[in-house]
Amino acid sequence: MATRYAPPIDRVIARYQDGLILKGHTTDFLPARDRFHLLGVDSCPGTPPREILLTDLKGVFFVRNLDGNPAHLKRNTFEPTNVSPGRRIRVLFKDGELLLGMSPSYRRGQAGFFVTPADQRSNNERCFVVAAATQEVSLL
Repeated sequence: MATRYAPPIDRVIARYQDGLILKGHTTDFLPARDRFHLLGVDSCPGTPPREILLTDLKGVFFVRNLDGNPAHLKRNTFEPTNVSPGRRIRVLFKDGELLLGMSPSYRRGQAGFFVTPADQRSNNERCFVVAAATQEVSLL
C-alpha cells in the first residue's frame, strides 16, 4: 500500500499593508506564487480557507505559536550564536517597522524574499517579506 503524502501545515500570521492581521494555518504557501490559502484560527469547522493575495500583504510570518509572547521585548540585534544561512539584512517597511535578520534568498527586483529574524527568541521563525511593502532593504 502506498503512503499518502500530506503537505506540511504551517502556522502563519498574514500581515497586510493596511494593518490587518490574520492568524491561521496554511499548507500551500509557495514564494513563487501570488496567493495562498489560510484557514483562520477562529474559523468554524467546515469553513473553507481564505484566499490571500501576496500583493496585499506586508509579509507572511511563520511563527512558533499563534498567540505569541506579549512579554517578549523585540531585539534587533544579531546574537553571536545566530548561524542562520544567508547574508545579514536590514528591512525597513513602509509602516516604519524595522526587521534585522539573515536572508538566504534576497535579490533586488524580486517580489519577495525570506528573512530569519536576528532575534532568536522572537516568535517568528522566518518571514516572507513582500518587497513592495518595504521602504528600504540593505545588506549589512
